[in-house]
Amino acid sequence: MDEQPSLLYKVKPISDRLPAVKRPEGHVHFRTKMMWVIVVLVVYFIMTNVYVFGLDQSESLDLFAQYRTIMAGASGTILQLGIGPIVTASIIMQLFVGAKIIKLDLTSRKDKACYQSVLKLLVIVMILVEAIPQVFGYLEPSDTFVSTFGSAGAKLLIILQLCIGSYLVFLFDEVVSKWGIGSGISLFIAAGVSQAVFTGALNWYAYDSSAAMSLSNPPAGTIPKAIYIIMNTSSAEMASGGYETIFLGQPNPMIALIGTIVIFLVVVYLESSRIELPLSHGNARGARGRYPIKLMYASNIPVILMSALLANISMIALLLYSNDFLSSIPLIGGNSAIGYFEADSTTASGGLAWYLSAPQGLTDWLMPILDPASYGNSHTVLENLCHVLVYGSVMIMGSIMFAKFWVETTNLGPEAVANQIQRSGMQIPGFRRDPRVLKRVLERYIPTITILSGALIGGLAACADMIGTTGNASGTGLLLAVGILIHFYEAVGREQMMEMNPVMRGFFGGE
Repeated sequence: MDEQPSLLYKVKPISDRLPAVKRPEGHVHFRTKMMWVIVVLVVYFIMTNVYVFGLDQSESLDLFAQYRTIMAGASGTILQLGIGPIVTASIIMQLFVGAKIIKLDLTSRKDKACYQSVLKLLVIVMILVEAIPQVFGYLEPSDTFVSTFGSAGAKLLIILQLCIGSYLVFLFDEVVSKWGIGSGISLFIAAGVSQAVFTGALNWYAYDSSAAMSLSNPPAGTIPKAIYIIMNTSSAEMASGGYETIFLGQPNPMIALIGTIVIFLVVVYLESSRIELPLSHGNARGARGRYPIKLMYASNIPVILMSALLANISMIALLLYSNDFLSSIPLIGGNSAIGYFEADSTTASGGLAWYLSAPQGLTDWLMPILDPASYGNSHTVLENLCHVLVYGSVMIMGSIMFAKFWVETTNLGPEAVANQIQRSGMQIPGFRRDPRVLKRVLERYIPTITILSGALIGGLAACADMIGTTGNASGTGLLLAVGILIHFYEAVGREQMMEMNPVMRGFFGGE
């Protein structure tokens, strides 16, 4: 044990009093786990349609509109904050533990229980940190609500609703992780992205619901829009502009659906690509195994962190430009070089924030370059080229940086992996059974794979954004959803194997 316990143990008695989900005492059957997963997903979708009571939807502004799908929330509902506070709190705790700022050994059951307990308290803190600025800045209560409870009271009640919704999401995550399969947060992300892709591809309602359906107001979904235009347009009209509307016309152009399918297939292929190092047991003759080093070694974590960073930069730029108090700060307040925003818009129209924002499909950058007269976006050809180059470079370099950082702080580096293999009693055939030897062998692969996986995941996310994704799911959201669904499929396979053969339960760490 450590000579001096972590200071978090002083906070633990407070966090232990918070509502939590009790861990099952014995084995949970596969059918029960699947039932809890389905129930939680159904309740989650219901909550995404429960709107905040007393909120004026028409006057409110969603700060994270362009990152909505990966935040697994719904604008204007009690899930306005989505998983943002939970992910932020988890990242802070993991970075602090990985950097040894917080002295906890997560292999110890006592320290791990302290970690999980304090995380609940930090989640509540982050809920307040994210809810209060939004409610007092951009989420406006209705006039009736203000006249009944007063301005301050109305905003406090809206904050309370957001806190309840966000903490329920945290409890749902615990239900899935303890009584179900996989991670609740991951499932919510995959569910939100899947819903966006599904509705973006198949929505048959007119884009503008207040007007009648017509060629200028076709169905919003990619496939219904294509069918409607083909059925109501002559061959000459199709040649003169019909195909262009189908493939490039917003919303949900056909090129975005094609790009979504291609990105999906590429990610599935890359997720299955790996290098397998042969291993043999030092004491049991004939016992052999393999240690897989996936091509996507850093998983999707780098692109999540990069997206969170860019989202915060966009939010700060918006606040500096539009907030009454912050816009008055000398030099940086109201400075269009940092970021220029149109009225009632959360997406930058110019400045540094625009260069760091994700392009929204081909009509946002490629067509303004090829045909500025028809697709001009108030930026020159050179500016549009720089936008694509800057965004792509930042995503790739940032993802590489976060990949290296994440691997080193989560015990996935060569030295940590060598020690894990050593403790399991395995060794690489033909090499001396020494962690230093293992480390030198792993150093041939892991650092290179880490950089390559960061560059690939960052490049794929940027390419998906540039091509466009169905339902505006975003490149990051699409990559996350594909990875999550693959890992969930693998987890379901392991659970079924454990159910059929109880001996395998102990091998996989089950009870």
